[in-house]
Formats: sequence, structure tokens, C-alpha cells
Amino acid sequence: MAGHNKRKRQDEDPEPIAEMVGNDFGVADTLSRLQGGSPTESNGSKGPEDGQHRKAKKKRVDGAKTKYPDMTYVDGKMQSSIRIADLQGLLLYCFADGVAPQWISIKHSGHMRKVVVLMVPGLEIGMFDGTVPLEPIETSKEQTTELSEEADQSSEDRKAADFQRWKQGLGPPDRSHLFNPRPLSSDTLPEPLQPMAEMFPHVWPVKAPGDNKYNKVHSPLQAILLSSLPKSKDGDSKQKGPRAAKVERGFVVQRTPITTFIHSALELAESEYPLHPALFPTDQEKASHAETRRRNGQTAENGWVDTNVPSLEAGDVPDAEIEKGSATAGKDVLAVDCEMVKTEGDNFELARISIVNWAGEVVLDQLVKPSRPVVDYLTAFSGMTEEGLRDVTTTIDDIQKRLLELITPRTVLIGHSLNSDLTALRLTHPFIVDTTIIYPHPRGPPLKCGLKWLSQKYLSREIQKGSNGHSSVEDARAVLDLVKLKCEKGERWGTSDASNESIFRRLGRSIKPGRNPGEGRTGAVVDWGNPERGFGSQATVAIGCRDDEDVVKGVSAAINGDESNPSIPGGGVDFAWARLRNLELLRGWCTRLPDANNANESTTVAQEESSNDSTTTPEGLKEVVTRTVSDISRIYESLPPCTMFIVYSGTGDPREVTRLQGMHKTYREEFNSRKPWDELTVKWTDTEEQALKKACERAREGCGFMCVK
Repeated sequence: MAGHNKRKRQDEDPEPIAEMVGNDFGVADTLSRLQGGSPTESNGSKGPEDGQHRKAKKKRVDGAKTKYPDMTYVDGKMQSSIRIADLQGLLLYCFADGVAPQWISIKHSGHMRKVVVLMVPGLEIGMFDGTVPLEPIETSKEQTTELSEEADQSSEDRKAADFQRWKQGLGPPDRSHLFNPRPLSSDTLPEPLQPMAEMFPHVWPVKAPGDNKYNKVHSPLQAILLSSLPKSKDGDSKQKGPRAAKVERGFVVQRTPITTFIHSALELAESEYPLHPALFPTDQEKASHAETRRRNGQTAENGWVDTNVPSLEAGDVPDAEIEKGSATAGKDVLAVDCEMVKTEGDNFELARISIVNWAGEVVLDQLVKPSRPVVDYLTAFSGMTEEGLRDVTTTIDDIQKRLLELITPRTVLIGHSLNSDLTALRLTHPFIVDTTIIYPHPRGPPLKCGLKWLSQKYLSREIQKGSNGHSSVEDARAVLDLVKLKCEKGERWGTSDASNESIFRRLGRSIKPGRNPGEGRTGAVVDWGNPERGFGSQATVAIGCRDDEDVVKGVSAAINGDESNPSIPGGGVDFAWARLRNLELLRGWCTRLPDANNANESTTVAQEESSNDSTTTPEGLKEVVTRTVSDISRIYESLPPCTMFIVYSGTGDPREVTRLQGMHKTYREEFNSRKPWDELTVKWTDTEEQALKKACERAREGCGFMCVK
């Protein structure tokens, strides 16, 4: 195969095979040699004259002798697609403390001067092999249906063939061709894509991050711009359970009032909380919610009560009553934990409630008599026994009366999966802080971190150790301390951001040869909107753009330097991440447009009519692909020698995932409101579930390109 450097590159004198990782050859190169193979020469030279010409040119860059960096793909059979995280690993190997990649060999990596990573959503590997046509194709609806059915049948046939091989004791068939990089040649590419072959030798299948179990596609931006904290060398690898929480160097502790963490109505609804009427501002919304509660059996007739909060404003505390720097902001904070038992009819009923205040004092700790006969005391979890509940006379009605006296509009209830406790109490309250939300699971919802795990990791405390089940007082105090810690540390504490660090911060710790100690590598983000409010907040420079034309100019300015922009270091930054978006918008892959005032894309222009827009026709696709490839070429031409240039699409087509996830959300909302099955506007069965799984798999199939200029 051809290598990765097609321009301004010459052969070096032969190097000894013994020079390995960290010097000239990566691990993959070494393995290939040991196995009797050899890496394909990356210069693509055809004869001695061409080689001599390149050699003379390569010896000098900007008038100085240098060893030219070189990336070489080793011919072989890839077992899986490379990931976006592997592209980040390649960057960290060249510029920081990363390890040598196994999927590509790098020669003279220490002489890499700059790295530019360009994200181009909307670019698909199918455009390069013809499966995604750029020209219009007349296809009737019936033909489209037939093609879809043929594809599904082909998939089923492949699964059946795999099953037969398994029955015969044979291994899975070789599908390495699906994962290997594919050579690019101008002769075989559509005209708009031919310039890509002049810059890059291969198109690589690149898999976006995601979760197959829960049908999720994760952010392709974070996969590049967030890096895991380096592993510690303190020998705690043998420790059982979660490791103590660590944060990136320079993490800023910011004392934050608890009011910052009070959840919105949307957050509560997504976590299946019973909602308080005060969360709905209009009479119409209140009436609609009342009807939903009636269907759910959550009305006063069903034994439910709402705390005495007439409106959200009733919970406001005057500034004069708030002590400066107070974590409670004048609120009364109560940590609640309940224990349940299983009763007849497969119900779970309240058996114990414990409440502690901000000082950790027990305000209420009461056993409760279930209304139905108990069939399982769940002693291993609840600590409840028949003897313990035998003489209890307190009912849930008594508890509700006590809570209505205890809880005021200024009360904030905190708990762990508190929705379950409030459901058992048949109680609603508008001001909630849930530790499963403020300490999110690393893989995102619907997964939740257990309270025992959170206590071990963030409090270094063992709870729920006894053989007689949980102690609701102990659990309530653990919740309280987790919330206090969150208020002391700030919003980022306990999130994935706190266990990761910005790629710019990590590169900043890597000293560039020739610089003074303490002067690390510099970085830039060039993106639509105002990227300094997002991932660019920790970059040396963040350049906001209005369109792709601005992005092209911004990358050149960031890498080469710009006297008119004093925030850019002289000579430019070492690393730049940028994004071209015209193709993404044309194809309807993005439903939101950032404006000049918002880098997080919350102020948006919806693309609701994109499916009917003439720009989404194949004619429009060809034009925008041509313009996008031209922008990529212009960025390439603006780069100085010895610059690694990586282009990646991020994901494949996400539209079907978005559509199906929207259907599933509607189904869950209607199903949870206990609508009859025949009245549901959306039916979610295994057919839809499998369709979502396939759509997620397709959406994670991206592509990438890399070279050294």
C-alpha cells in the first residue's frame, strides 16, 4: 500500500531495522518485519530519479536539515476499525506522553512540527466506493423499498451463514476488508473527491464512540478534545472497588450553592419523578399534568399529596437573608432515604423513612406499617423483618401529615434515586437534588451510579456493609455528604469532565524541544459560533467563525500565526482542531446552527424542512462536496512542512437514530402516563428496538484520512 506522505517528501538513507518505537519505527512496523513482511514505502516513488529529487528536497525544511516525519500503514488484516480515540492516541504519541500506536508506524515522530485535526461531518466512506452517489439517481419508491429489503435479506443471509459455520466448529469468516484502509486513486474516484487522493493515500474506516447495549452514539468532539487523566504510578492498581476520585491538574475548586443543582421539570420528568403542580407555569399545563396524574393513579383519591408550595417563586429567599458564601443559600436542606418491602399484588410499600438535616442530625426516623400483607421483607436490602414491623402502627398517612408540616417552600429534598422514595411516600415536591443526576454515570443515562460506589469513590466511606441490609439513616447521611462535597468542589466535580482533562491542558504539560521549561505546547479551536465558551475554553486561542470560509482562514492564521490577532502565539500554535459544517447542514445531519452568541449551539435554526429542501438533492450534494473538498485542500496547502493533517467525519448518518430515539421518548411518555395500548400514538416493539440498534451501528461508522505534509 502507499504510505501517508505524498507531497514534499523524499526517501531517507536506510535506517537499521533495530531502531524501534520512540525513534523511527512503531510497534506495527516492527511486528511486520519480525513476521517476514515489510511496510510499504510511504513516498510512493517509482524510480531512482524521483527518489533522488525527493531526497534532496527532504533534507531541508525552511532551509534547515531535518529528518522528515513519516507515517506508514503496514499491510495486514485489521481486526476492527480504528476509533476516534486512536486518532487522539496518535496525536498524543507525537506531541505528548502517549504510547506508540499499534495500527500504524511512525518514523521520526519527534520531528513533527504541527498537528491539525479537521472534523468534516457529512463525509462518508460510501462516497469513495460509490455506495453513496453524488450524482442524482432516478429511483422509484418501489425500487427503494426493494433495495432496502434486499439489504435486510443479505444481512439475514450473512447471519445464517455465520451460524452454520459456528455449528460446524469453524471460526467467523474473514471480514478484515471491512476494517482495512482503502487506497485512494484519482482514477477511481468521483470528480469532486479526486483532490483527496492527492493529499491522502487511504480512506480509513473510523468508528465513533458509543454504547451498543443502550443504543447510544457518543460525542465525536469529546473523543478528540477530552483525554483521560494519566494513570497514577502509586501502585493502587490492586485496590478493590472504585479508585479515589482524581481531577486534572489545575482543577479549580468553586464553592457553589445548592440552588444551582436543583433540577428542572424536564430533568425530573426524564428521571421519572412524580411532578409537583408548581413546576407548571400555566393553567393549561397544570390541567394537562393533572390529567396525566389521574391516568397514573397519582391523585388525592389514590392517596397522593403535594407539598404546600403554591409556586416556584414561593421558594425564593431574599438576598438579605442569605449569608455570604452559604452553600445552602438560605434553603432548608433535608436528606431523605426510605426502605421498602414487597407486599401482595407485587407492590413495594414504605416500611421505614429517615430524614437528616444539613447538620447531619436525624429529623425523622420512623418505621411504617404497610397497607397490604407483606410477602417479602427484602431483609438483605431493607433491613426489615417481621419482628421489627409487628407492633408498628404508624401508617403512610401519618408520615404524609408529618412531612407536610416539615417541608416548606424553602425546603430542598435531596436523595439517591429519590423518585423511588417519593413514589413510595406518594408525595410530590418541586425542589429536588438527586445524587444520581449530579454524579452521572460515566456512560450516561439510563445507567446510574450506586450510592455505595459513590461513597467509596468520593467519600472514601464504606456503607451498606452489614448482613442485615441498608440503614436508611446511614444512606441519608451519605447522600448529604455527597451533596455537600459537590457544593464545595463545584459543578464539574463528580462528572466525566473531572475524571478527564482537556487535550489542550495535556499538551500544555508537554514541553516542545527548544522552548523554555514550563512552556508547553499550544493549541487552538476553530469552529462556528463562539468556541471559547465550549471546548475552546482551555485552548491557547479560540477562533469563532460564521461559515466554512472563516474556518479555512482561521486554521491558517492559528497554525502560521497572525500579527492582527495578538492571542495567537508568534509562529502559530502547535495543534489546531477545526470543523467544517456546510456538508453536515446540507445533508440534514445537524438540526441546530450555532450563532455568533452561542458556542454550545443552544440558540439554533431548526432544519425541520430539510427533507423537502432542494439543497438536499443529489445535485446539491455534489456541489457542496466539491466545495468542502476544496476547503480541505486549501487548509492542506496553508500548512507548513512537517505538519500531520488528520481529517475525520465524526459519525455516519445520525438521522435515523434521532428519529427512532424521538419515537421511543414519545412512547415512554405515553406509556408512563398509562395510556391504553390502542391509544398510544407510537408503538415500541422489538422491531423498533432492533431498528434503533442497527441505526446506531450505522451512525457509528465514520471515516478518516491522515498524512504528513
